[in-house]
Amino acid sequence: MKDIKQSIEQELRIFEKKFEIAVKADNAALNQVLKYVIKRKGKQLRPMFVFLCAKLFAPVNESTYRAAALVEMLHTATLVHDDVVDEAYERRGFFSINALWKNKIAVLVGDFLLSKGLILATEHEEYLQLQLMSEAVRKMSEGELLQLQKARHLNLDEAIYFEIIKNKTASLLASACAIGASSTSSNKEDINSMKQFGEWTGIAFQIKDDLFDYKMQYAGKPSGNDIQEKKVTLPLIFALNNCSKEQKKSMIYILKNQNKDKVKVKQIINEVIDLGGVTYAEKLMKEYSEKAITLLHTFPASDTRNSLEQLVRYTTERVY
Repeated sequence: MKDIKQSIEQELRIFEKKFEIAVKADNAALNQVLKYVIKRKGKQLRPMFVFLCAKLFAPVNESTYRAAALVEMLHTATLVHDDVVDEAYERRGFFSINALWKNKIAVLVGDFLLSKGLILATEHEEYLQLQLMSEAVRKMSEGELLQLQKARHLNLDEAIYFEIIKNKTASLLASACAIGASSTSSNKEDINSMKQFGEWTGIAFQIKDDLFDYKMQYAGKPSGNDIQEKKVTLPLIFALNNCSKEQKKSMIYILKNQNKDKVKVKQIINEVIDLGGVTYAEKLMKEYSEKAITLLHTFPASDTRNSLEQLVRYTTERVY
């Protein structure tokens, strides 16, 4: 990750300053919350994809910085709202906005960030960027709702799983790559190619997240969080569709009624691993990652292309 960031170090440094200015509010109390949000930003993967996808075609420009800011604003807004929906009180090891300022403030902060992103795009007539990101937000909402719906019934359909993650996770990364490309290229084929590249990378990214429930991660042990939240992920789907009727019945009973019992959750984790669910998910994750890299290699070799390839590989090799 360090080497990748070095290739766009100057752009990221400039972006930090521009982003802080872009989200600034007139209200002092709101600014206090926003400063907390800015200081606790994650790895900035999506802005990195924006800058690298832009540089694949031409040097970064002001439109690229606006694209990266738009992506970060909308992504942050959805995270703030997600924490309210999930009743989560931590985000990346820190207290969430709703934990510190309660739900009403958190929802309004999310709304504020969303509106700032829309204003940024419309003020500069970045209508393609706005269209691409609006489509992503729509898909993310649909994906979240579908996941909530299917969680109640423990739907075991792999096709439904991929529909959920394409919408919920991959759509945002696909749009980030597309608007990055659109800031330096007017070629629709280039923009669509980068959108597809982002979708495949996003799918691989989400499968990797799913695997953290079952494999040793940064914390040193499998989390089982998805099981506790009754999220039906790829390793679990494979296991439930490739076991005996008795075992399936037992696992579903635990998922529905004993999903907060740590011993029972550990039992599910072990069964999923033994039934080949983790191996199967890893295989598909690598397939999507390689599809993204193969598409990337249709563009001329360059340092930027190498950095993008490294970033794709990072999404599937990261330890947390």
